[in-house]
Amino acid sequence: MLEVPVRPHTGLRPYLATAFLARLAEEGMAVAVVMLALHRTGSAAQGAFVLTAWMAPHVLAAPLTGALAERARDPRLFYLCALGGLAAGISALAVMTGRAPLPVVLAVAALGGGCGPVATGGLSALVARLVPEGAERDRAYALDAATYNAVSVAGPALVSTVAALVSPAPAVVLLAASAAGAAATAATLPYRRTDEGADGNGNGAAAPGPKSRTALRADLGAGLAAVWHVRELRAVTAATSLAFVGVGGLTTTAVLLAGDRGRPDAGGVLMTALALGALAGSLAVARWLRSFPARRLVPFCLTGAGLGLAAAAAAPSFAAQTALFAVAGVFEGPLLSATLRIRADHSPPGVRAQVFTIGAGLKISAAACGSALAGAAAGLPPHLPLLGIAALQLAAAGVHLLVRPRSLPVPS
Repeated sequence: MLEVPVRPHTGLRPYLATAFLARLAEEGMAVAVVMLALHRTGSAAQGAFVLTAWMAPHVLAAPLTGALAERARDPRLFYLCALGGLAAGISALAVMTGRAPLPVVLAVAALGGGCGPVATGGLSALVARLVPEGAERDRAYALDAATYNAVSVAGPALVSTVAALVSPAPAVVLLAASAAGAAATAATLPYRRTDEGADGNGNGAAAPGPKSRTALRADLGAGLAAVWHVRELRAVTAATSLAFVGVGGLTTTAVLLAGDRGRPDAGGVLMTALALGALAGSLAVARWLRSFPARRLVPFCLTGAGLGLAAAAAAPSFAAQTALFAVAGVFEGPLLSATLRIRADHSPPGVRAQVFTIGAGLKISAAACGSALAGAAAGLPPHLPLLGIAALQLAAAGVHLLVRPRSLPVPS
């Protein structure tokens, strides 16, 4: 099925709206479901269990999500259904959390969370279908990265505000509406088809037949093989996964750090500073550094983030720590845009969506491990875990330099 050619970049603005709405729902759930459980049951324990069930399927669903996205004959229908499933899962949890039996709520959360990879890597894979290769696509990925940073600020803030003014349940319903809005806008995007016979950027003629005859199991293996065998992909996946072991523990560490400074309620201030810095960094890349080689940006940003966090651990005041968290965030934003560019440029034809979703799933799993490690280290002076997180960023920079090819490859 061929589609009418369109100007590729005409879909960027509606895409960014779609990505923002979908990621706002996904990001807000981390706060909303815990607040809802606490409001209805008097305990946050059920919320923690539900959130775990929501996040757990991400890494398992990621390869399948990517394979289905690549095989979809009608991308509009696929993204409409996937994001609609995300909205339905959130809506069901708004009704059932704290009221229905916990096993039922957990099953619903797992089903809804299985659609989560579409909101992250699955959507980022679409940029190559909407924007032509070159500086314009580099700018698009920087703006795409900015949506992640924007929702990391807006999601918790929106949920907290609505919950304070009304109650947590309307906040969860609002997140469901955001996901539904993303489904609606995704159905209007001017997709270009990508096929095995194309150049991987949506150009060229489609090769007849072989893709449609490929078994889904082979497709799943092809995505994992690409991440492992393409050295640029392996390098950025290994480095960012290691870095996210640290990032996953950053929220807990920030809360402990603020408490150690006599500001027990100000942990969110540090994370907001980090997110605002990341947003500024992403926008700076989109405006001034979009042509800077992504493979060089990755270790540079990991090193900058690590040094910023290490300095925050030794800062003499809470205000200085807040400023240094913002500095670390300035490096985090470009790191994400560089990661997205590398995945787009080096993914073999036919598996781009899988590469994006697998990478996102591994980072979420790494962050979950980091969160557990931060909990185990909660009894230590908080500057020590923060130094450990900083060391992981620096180690990740070293991993990227060691694993990536020595010479700059030419994307196929």
